[in-house]
Amino acid sequence: MGKTKTESIPADVYIQFVRSLFDNAHMLVIGGACYWILGFMIYLRTQNPLFLAFSFILLPISLLRYFGIRSFLKTGGVIADVEHAHRLERSYILKGCLQGLGLGALCFVSIYVYPDPFAELAAMSLTLATLVTVVARNYGSPRMVRIFSVTFIGPAALALLLRLDAPSVVLGLMIFPMTFITINSADHVRNVLFSAVIGHKQAKSITRKFDRALNTMSHGLVMLGPDGRVAVANAEAAHLMSLKSADALLGRSIHGLLMRGVAGGMLAPKDCRYVEAQLTRALREGRDRKVLVSLANGQHYEFSAREGSQELGVITFEDVTARVEAEEKIRFMARYDNLTGLPNRAYFHELVGELMASGDRDRLCGLAVIDLDDFKSVNDTLGHPVGDGLIYAVADRLAAIAGQGLTVSRFGGDEFMLFFDRIDDESHLESLLDQIFAELQGEVDVAGHGLRIQASAGAVLSKVGGTDVDAMIVKADLALYKAKELGKNGWRLFEAAMDAAFRNRQLMKADLRSAVEGRELRVVYQPIVAMNTMRIASCEALCRWDHPDLGPISPGIFIPLAEEMGIISEISTFVLHAACTECAKWPDQTSVSVNLSARDFRSRDVIQKVRDALANSGLDASRLEIEVTETALLDDKSLTRQYIEELKQLGVRIALDDFGTGYSSLSYLHKLPLDKIKIDRSFVMDVTHNPRSLELLKGVVDLTRVLGLTVTIEGVETFEQLKVLMHSVKPDLVQGFLFGAALSASGIETMSNVTWPFAADLRLAAKRTVG
Repeated sequence: MGKTKTESIPADVYIQFVRSLFDNAHMLVIGGACYWILGFMIYLRTQNPLFLAFSFILLPISLLRYFGIRSFLKTGGVIADVEHAHRLERSYILKGCLQGLGLGALCFVSIYVYPDPFAELAAMSLTLATLVTVVARNYGSPRMVRIFSVTFIGPAALALLLRLDAPSVVLGLMIFPMTFITINSADHVRNVLFSAVIGHKQAKSITRKFDRALNTMSHGLVMLGPDGRVAVANAEAAHLMSLKSADALLGRSIHGLLMRGVAGGMLAPKDCRYVEAQLTRALREGRDRKVLVSLANGQHYEFSAREGSQELGVITFEDVTARVEAEEKIRFMARYDNLTGLPNRAYFHELVGELMASGDRDRLCGLAVIDLDDFKSVNDTLGHPVGDGLIYAVADRLAAIAGQGLTVSRFGGDEFMLFFDRIDDESHLESLLDQIFAELQGEVDVAGHGLRIQASAGAVLSKVGGTDVDAMIVKADLALYKAKELGKNGWRLFEAAMDAAFRNRQLMKADLRSAVEGRELRVVYQPIVAMNTMRIASCEALCRWDHPDLGPISPGIFIPLAEEMGIISEISTFVLHAACTECAKWPDQTSVSVNLSARDFRSRDVIQKVRDALANSGLDASRLEIEVTETALLDDKSLTRQYIEELKQLGVRIALDDFGTGYSSLSYLHKLPLDKIKIDRSFVMDVTHNPRSLELLKGVVDLTRVLGLTVTIEGVETFEQLKVLMHSVKPDLVQGFLFGAALSASGIETMSNVTWPFAADLRLAAKRTVG
């Protein structure tokens, strides 16, 4: 082991080494007495007063060192800092040098100056005895060891060498290795103690860290010895066990710890036995195991056991009440609707699945879906908070009737689902639904708004063993759809015909999408005839679909389907391009009219759509007329007006279709940049025999004509109607089946210069009326 230099050791260790120099002060008094006695005895033997002087010199030096140490100890024996330690060490070395020089001089005199056998023996014995104490007493100061060794052993070696006889010289030379051994032994002792001190410091540091880590854990922790009793515990464990300190846990067994909970009424005896068995088993098998324990006061503790090293078992436990409550809240949020507190879609599916999987598989069960009528209008007019309030009110009424045999869920939006676990027969389900609808009826107050609850429902009755939840939901939805179709505010029971109609409808949707994507639709043109010439002035482009299996499908069927599917804009784009392309081939006096859907006017893309159709076909914009329905105008009047004005800037004409069928059509006549109105067929149906209808039609035409608008009357089907229109109404244009069915593009081209055959009869009838 190498030497330890003062500079290389920590300050606190150096201070401890210096402090060790001031221990066992009484040994100096004993040593001083021995020096005096031997010096006096040598004097008595040799009668040489020099030895008597040595006796009286060494004793005071020893006493001086003794009282110096006592003075230090009286101040408390505290070394303030390294500098203070340096001063104390220097003082100690100085006094030690005096004693060393005194002993060395005694040896030199007794061996070489005044040789005497007894004096030599006494001096060397005293020197060797003192040498023994050097290592034990002065290891803390390497300089003190070296100085001491040189001062009182060096003179003795020198004296022997000066005698110049072989034995004395050999003996003198042997003293030097002994001196080296002494110095090295002191270094060794110091290094060993240094390592011990450092190790002790490190151990204390580790202990402090371990203690800090142990007692700042959020978990309670106990370590069990081989005997199964607590050997180590932390402060949190004591706190969770309601004990004052961790020491109170030492020596207790797992059973004893758990019985504290039983004694306090927090833990049931059976739970105590279960937890103890699980933890003991985990420790015995060396496997990690966690046990969650719910206490009587609502707290939740989680115990974890694992086998530690050196036959120590470790048990940790913590209060996980907040975590358990959070998990329960998350589980509740995952299962229940946030607004109403009713089971949500997923949990309803789970609950009903479990109910259907148990019990008699041959029993009947029922499922109903309830949907609020016109709920969107509540949200749109009164706001979503009021809509939420209405949903909550309905949920509250439904929750009041839920219970044994009836599960209620909010399926989403304004839709609720009810499952009847056991139904006797169809009449039983009908009576239950009638009762539920009766209890739902009535007015509720939501944020000061009196709202009447009105709902529609669809229901299905099935044998448990022959169906599943999803199939029942699909059938109930079909029945709901039928109830809505028949006027709302009622319920319908599922019938097999509904399923067939639904399947046919879905198949037709798929076929329609394929037809649109494959451009399998075709466009025909219904003539619009000028009243003054009885020739085709324009024509309306109409879409037709010839189904490969079902034959021609009425536009009244596939157009609503396309609107429902969201592909109506694709159809109108197809018709627009086809109509512009064909019209470009017709005579210049013939124009074409194309209907654009309300969906088209929800985006400014409609402008580019028309621009592209004109550019691709080369058709002059003045020969294209865009028909706008009142539905398109209702969505967003300001945007629709903007889009219409931009279309007008392209040069196309704008017509308002089906005029007179809406509630606010008259307001559009002066607000929108229209060129034409098309009066709905309903005005013409009884014009030949109902004077009031005729006067109304005349009033509408006169009103629009004053505004400078062109008038087209639709739905002209008889010659008598046409005569009345020519004589009394005088519209600009007429359109209807009187002029034949819709024609192909080539048919329009052929008929564009043809005057209708009954034009002459019409003129003759007009002359007779005038005459």
